[in-house]
Amino acid sequence: MELHLSEDAWTAFQASLYERGERLERRVDGEHYKQDERVDVWVLSAHAEALFSQDIDPEVWDTLADLDMEAETEEDAWRLIRSFYLERGNLLVRIGDGLGEDREEWIFSEALATRLGLPTFAN
Repeated sequence: MELHLSEDAWTAFQASLYERGERLERRVDGEHYKQDERVDVWVLSAHAEALFSQDIDPEVWDTLADLDMEAETEEDAWRLIRSFYLERGNLLVRIGDGLGEDREEWIFSEALATRLGLPTFAN
């Protein structure tokens, strides 16, 4: 499955979350949260299966090695990683309209994405 989010929707999605005890949850209106429970791209990256991001070093080669796969280029490596996770029912999220090196793609388990309401932010 694949979703497309605008940059604003991606930011809103992150703002709708908090992390407590290494678990991501949706914020509830009227509740108060500690500053250290805020979620940004670095916190969110710890919960992603894989990512190709301009903000965070995606460690594509490490991820590929964890999957016991090899590739010639970073682009081929990311294509293999993406295919691996999508074939297993994970969710690909494309952010903005970046192409090539400017693209932003994150892969989450479908269960996590659904629990966090990620599909409700899609364009």
